[in-house]
Amino acid sequence: MIVATAVCPSPPLLLRELTGGRDVAADLRKACEEAVGALLAAAPDVIVVLGADERSAERVEGRIALSAFGGPGERVPAAEALPTSLAVARRLLDDLGAPVPVEMGTIAFDAGPAETADRGRAIAGRPERIGLLIMADAGARRGPRAPGHLDERTFPVDEAVRAALAAGDTAALLELDPALCAELLIGGRSALQALAHARSDDPVAGARLLYADDPFGVLYLVAFWPGTPR
Repeated sequence: MIVATAVCPSPPLLLRELTGGRDVAADLRKACEEAVGALLAAAPDVIVVLGADERSAERVEGRIALSAFGGPGERVPAAEALPTSLAVARRLLDDLGAPVPVEMGTIAFDAGPAETADRGRAIAGRPERIGLLIMADAGARRGPRAPGHLDERTFPVDEAVRAALAAGDTAALLELDPALCAELLIGGRSALQALAHARSDDPVAGARLLYADDPFGVLYLVAFWPGTPR
């Protein structure tokens, strides 16, 4: 049973050590902390984190490898380093003092409908009180200095994602086209569609969009979806 869901992006700049003297991600980090704080306040038995990554994996463990992003600290062997999405999630949960077990997994950027459905339904079908944390970036082609440069097609697709998260609209998330999202570098598409499957039989009331901005040419969205009282 999913008691609450939080959606956060995963830029490495959410790791404070990487921002330098001027914390350029302060507002985004504050919104993520609000969403994750609301998730913890729902009193889950376990936090399940699902982040988009190059490959799918379950029960992922590891360390935050700051040095991989040019940050301070010891070098972490690649086999022991958390993927970026899970590293950011781990830091958010640690900073807020998550009082319950945390299980982390990834879903491949290119995961198809069958895999996203299987992952989402498997989470929803668990008997525990689940706090679901989805780590997912939106489009990265929103300007000439964006990672993927400018592609005007990204704006209506990104707006569809923003509106769906603001409204708790799982059907709209399931309508996202995987091939187009890949072209637009919407890296969180697979994780968002797994979320949509997880909550498709659980109407979302009271969805809140806490952040929506593209300071570096990438759209970052933060949302919180309450669970349905049972």
